[in-house]
Amino acid sequence: MVTPAPDTDAAPRRERPERPVRPGKPRGEGQWALGFHEPLNANERFKKDDDGLNVRARIENIYSHRGFASIDASDLRGRMRWWGLYTQRAEGIDGGRTASMEPEELDAPFFMLRVRIDGGRLSLEQLRTVATISTDFGRDTADVTDRQNIQLHWIRIEDVPEIWRRLEAVGLSSAEACGDTPRVILGSPVAGIDPDEIVDGTPAIEEIVRLHVGNPAYSNLPRKFKTAISGSPHLDVAHEVNDLSFVGVRHPEHGPGFDVWVGGGLSTNPHLAQRLGVFVSLDEVTAVWAGVVGIFRDYGYRRLRTKARLKFLVADWGVEKFREILEKEYVGHPLRDGPAPGDPPRGRRDHIGVHVQKDGRFSIGAKPTVGRMSGAALTALADAVESAGGSGIRLTVEQSLVVVGIPAEGVDALVTTLATLGLDTDPGTFRRGAMACTGIEYCKLAITETKANATRLVAELEERLPTFSQPLTIHVNGCPNSCARIQVADIGLKGVLVADGSGGDAEGFQVHLGGRLGQEAGFGRTVRGLRVAADDLTDYVERVVRRFDDGRCDDETFAAWAVRVPEEELR
Repeated sequence: MVTPAPDTDAAPRRERPERPVRPGKPRGEGQWALGFHEPLNANERFKKDDDGLNVRARIENIYSHRGFASIDASDLRGRMRWWGLYTQRAEGIDGGRTASMEPEELDAPFFMLRVRIDGGRLSLEQLRTVATISTDFGRDTADVTDRQNIQLHWIRIEDVPEIWRRLEAVGLSSAEACGDTPRVILGSPVAGIDPDEIVDGTPAIEEIVRLHVGNPAYSNLPRKFKTAISGSPHLDVAHEVNDLSFVGVRHPEHGPGFDVWVGGGLSTNPHLAQRLGVFVSLDEVTAVWAGVVGIFRDYGYRRLRTKARLKFLVADWGVEKFREILEKEYVGHPLRDGPAPGDPPRGRRDHIGVHVQKDGRFSIGAKPTVGRMSGAALTALADAVESAGGSGIRLTVEQSLVVVGIPAEGVDALVTTLATLGLDTDPGTFRRGAMACTGIEYCKLAITETKANATRLVAELEERLPTFSQPLTIHVNGCPNSCARIQVADIGLKGVLVADGSGGDAEGFQVHLGGRLGQEAGFGRTVRGLRVAADDLTDYVERVVRRFDDGRCDDETFAAWAVRVPEEELR
């Protein structure tokens, strides 16, 4: 069980008297460090009334006994997120009604439960535990996310205490998997086993979780906070779009360590992260992490939820001021300058396929289509990995997984078994690059269905374009919040409503093209006025992909082509 750590672990915090606000003057952005402690919106009020971590006791002692109807509204749609629980979308509500209904009308008496898996690492015992929770309590649902979590659905409040007991018995938790907290910490799926690894960030991830997850000093942030720590040269944790990332580098004097990036994030106002220009050793990561989160807690904007992410503070301050405040007020000493990450090795950074580990065993990366699995499949996966002599699995930021520790003699048989579970170790380019968020099936914010639309799109593209093999990412999102990272995909599809030709609305998608991560990261372009009905999606994507294949120059990527060509080529 994750228990709150003492406040002595908190980053230094400036003590300033609360400033009076003169009548007729704006109240600022609600920054605590500038004296604005009065809650300025409903979310800040319920957090001030009671820390989200405290809702666990009410779930265990009251709600699980009295049922869904007994749950206080501020707990139901607020504090329960601090323990990984979101209310599930009621069935039969189409996307056209999402924004017009009251919250209680959208709620089903069930929850999505997000299992927090820091670094994406699961032992076989942990994998089996998640699988049996899915089959016993979640109607056999299990979605692998692009945040290295597993999400279960159809969870009843009555079953939550038993689910927590099972998770915590094997070292897992749902603590701060959601809410205005430090969310799951991303890590390289091949940390500790990659022959090319610069530095293994796992000890830093474990130390941050031990000290600070469940710590009240960091449980009331302005919004969610996303961290990534990877020492892989493959740049395999999407560091460009996280609030805080530690990226493996080699310093010419100090050896292996991390380059620090801050201020990334997507949603409706995307920002790419920026380098702070500092080098930190593995032993320094936790202190710098606490300092950056402390800045966000104290200086972050709390007046408007739409402006409450760290990316807005970094954009307003600039990295020079951010570094100065970090050094002077939180870390307490100057930080060393450091080098930027080098060019990653050629090829994709998703770890799909069979790869030798530094100990001579093998890892096998496999792709479930858009992350959709089941509890039964997870149990079968655990059995197969154990039979092959493997040690566990790792989740990736691409909605895929990596089996680790396989002896050479077990590789071929396991690859065959994985295929029977819908886990392709050599997927075609469309399946390999596809991601989709939860969508209207379970999410109350969604406008369109995503998983089924994306699965159908992949299957039809594989049938129509069987020889196309260029790298291509297609990300499908049910609303503007970009949980599936649509702005950094080759083809990003955002759920919208379109005219159905009969005076009504139908599911459709707004199109973003040419997004990319890596050394030339960027958000690409939105094709003006282009909205494609879900039923026409395959025709559209096929048309654009064929134009790319016919018109690209030598090794030109889809993203480079999509940014280069006239807009008419993209319609």
